[in-house]
Amino acid sequence: MSLLDLLADRRLVVVTGKGGVGKSLTSAALGRLIAGRGRRVLLMEVDPRESLHELAGVAPSGGDVLEVAAGLRLQNLQPVHVLEAVVREHLKLDVLVRRVTGSPVFTHFVDAAPGLKELAVLGHAYRLSRGLTRFPGGPPDVVVLDAPATGHGVSLLGAPSAAAHVITDGPFAHMASELAAFISAPSETAIVVVTLAEEMPVQEALELRDALGRSLARVPDLLVINALFPPFEREAAAGLGPVLADLWRERRAINERELARLERTWVGPRASLPLVPVPRGPSLVAAIVPALSEAVGHDGRSS
Repeated sequence: MSLLDLLADRRLVVVTGKGGVGKSLTSAALGRLIAGRGRRVLLMEVDPRESLHELAGVAPSGGDVLEVAAGLRLQNLQPVHVLEAVVREHLKLDVLVRRVTGSPVFTHFVDAAPGLKELAVLGHAYRLSRGLTRFPGGPPDVVVLDAPATGHGVSLLGAPSAAAHVITDGPFAHMASELAAFISAPSETAIVVVTLAEEMPVQEALELRDALGRSLARVPDLLVINALFPPFEREAAAGLGPVLADLWRERRAINERELARLERTWVGPRASLPLVPVPRGPSLVAAIVPALSEAVGHDGRSS
């Protein structure tokens, strides 16, 4: 069984890493590959700026569920909307729902309660995975979550466990315990870390791995090393002029130094993706998908 098969068999695939390393691109490419395995996939993002729609070639979702391709849907999820849905589910009457969700107390509680937004996001994915939430077109088999950047990503994944330790009785404690077990189980949730082969992104990836070990007793299921410069070729570089030739040589040298560092320090599957000179959009995803498929789609688990 390939690494892609293993990811496609999970309920939740969380993609995280330092900001600007290609998390959304990796999420979009993984979503397409997993959907290609015949699984119904929901690409979910929580960034209110909405970046996945551009890669998917659809309009901003505004919270709606959008069809991207056969078996592949997209949703921009705002935690406050999940919490408003919880209120609506319990109170039933619209006038009461509007009174509660429109009150300053509700707004302050949502903004200030530690871990509440993280629990709302993961709880939404968990309920979808169990078919507990009505969802347009039926529940997805796999949710690919384009998670917040490194520090916030660790907070997101660690929130259920932290809540379960603090709250030990009542419905909220039960929910937190279920979510903690869901996130901690490698058979349910996969964690994919994305990095560039540059000093700071690699350092953050290593620190993220260590933080996951401390908070969840888990290691990432896959490290994606994105946007690698091609090996430097003197003859090819001669036609680019000295500035671009120096840039190519220097960036590739940095890539090679950090790849060697990861070879020494990272235990686990890795997938390398090339730098592709394609504008951001569906064509960029289409250009990356074959490389990612080649890296994770064979029985050798990773390249």
